Amino acid sequence: MTLTADHATHRSDDSRDRRGRSLEPRRSWASSQPFVPRWTPVNADPRVRRASWRVAGTRYLVGAVASDLVVAFIVCLAVLSGPYAPGEAAGWAAAAGVGFVLLVGILGGYRLAQVADGPAEFQAVLRGALGLVLVLMVLGYVLQIPVPRSYVLVGVPVTALLTWVVRHVLRRQLHRLRRSGSAMMRTVVVGDVTSAARVVRDISAAPHHGYRIDGVCVPSIDDARRVAGRPVLGAVADVVQVVADRAADVVLVTGSYLGGDALRRLSWALSRAGAQLVVVPDIVEVAGPRMTVRPTAGLSLLQVEVGVPRPRLVLKQVMDVSIASVGLVVLAPVLALAALAVAATSPGGAIYRQVRVGQDGVTFTMYKLRTMYRDADERRAALLASGTHDGVLFKMVDDPRVTPVGRLLRRLSLDELPQLYNIVKGDMALVGPRPPLLEEVEAYDDPVQRRLHVKPGLTGLWQVSGRSDLDWDESVRLDLRYVDNWSVAMDLMILWKTARAVVTGAGAY
Repeated sequence: MTLTADHATHRSDDSRDRRGRSLEPRRSWASSQPFVPRWTPVNADPRVRRASWRVAGTRYLVGAVASDLVVAFIVCLAVLSGPYAPGEAAGWAAAAGVGFVLLVGILGGYRLAQVADGPAEFQAVLRGALGLVLVLMVLGYVLQIPVPRSYVLVGVPVTALLTWVVRHVLRRQLHRLRRSGSAMMRTVVVGDVTSAARVVRDISAAPHHGYRIDGVCVPSIDDARRVAGRPVLGAVADVVQVVADRAADVVLVTGSYLGGDALRRLSWALSRAGAQLVVVPDIVEVAGPRMTVRPTAGLSLLQVEVGVPRPRLVLKQVMDVSIASVGLVVLAPVLALAALAVAATSPGGAIYRQVRVGQDGVTFTMYKLRTMYRDADERRAALLASGTHDGVLFKMVDDPRVTPVGRLLRRLSLDELPQLYNIVKGDMALVGPRPPLLEEVEAYDDPVQRRLHVKPGLTGLWQVSGRSDLDWDESVRLDLRYVDNWSVAMDLMILWKTARAVVTGAGAY
């Protein structure tokens, strides 16, 4: 699927592209003076204010480089300290640390533009670890250098895991700064009222990305005074002057009001004003890895990946089955104790079987530890009137059908452990949308059917984002985002966040 990111059908003349009534005299964005330099209380010393987010990002990157280097060095030294002499082990550890950092840097793990934002840096760490393994294999098998196999098999995976943990801690610290209003980029949104309102709402709800929206520029100052709670700072024609007056860092252009030629001239003007230009495409909920910009015949073609490469599917299946198999073995004692507690405290078997809908609408039997009394299904109809209906879901915070032991199992998510067997069988995956009931699927709208495009998961974006506290629309939105953008790196990130959600017990009932 290929979309054009250059709106060639729009008018190319500045005055016609920016025909709305403006606050300032119109100035050509292609001129050498697209705005009037003037003092305002906001831009009095932009170097000090602009330094805040750059300094925070630079500190984050310095911490990431230092932690990656130290972790790689310590892990390699620990793995090799036994079979190798201290000096030789230290030499290998130093080489491993430097090599790992260089590979992660080459693969984009230390870019200021993506600091603590999205999975790209975690993917770079994973690719760096794989690259280090390949380098060590070349050194060992091609150049006949005695490469420590213990480091290849143990040290590199442990390095990648610990690096992820440290990077996660650093990221949370920066996110806390951003949520408090620090280390944010001043942002102006440009576009028609409807498109700008959507962007303002979405970005304002996620301050950890680092954008602080100060206001909006709409086609004409007569269109609105406020958009989604943000003030209208001027017309589209005023945007460069607004950037200069407010010392803005970023301009987000949304909608189709500005044509391709106008966007090009706007980029020239913003370079003089010292701000970045970010274009928000009309296609929503599609992550960066699925989109590729292809310069063709003077146009910028935005290609969207519509299918999933088979190697990625195979890798996901191997990862799911491997982790689930190990999990069944390691957690078997916990599962056995939990099953005994269920059977001993209420009549009925320990395992509850229920028909669920899987990938492409195929039904399967899902296994759980029983958390309700034996007659729960018969009592459900009577409780429908008193329960909370959210979309097609039935919710009840204090469900009287749940046993005391069942409530504890739900709190710790131990009732889901038998689903590891479903994963080994191939009915489910570790990560994916919640496996729905038959009656839920029958009530799905057409877009919601997309949830069935992948295998249902033991956990998913819905679980790490609020679990049962989420409403139906938000759960669907998160599931569709996962279906459209999943990757192995995203699965690993969700598994990591799931562990945190289980420990806190947020949204579990």
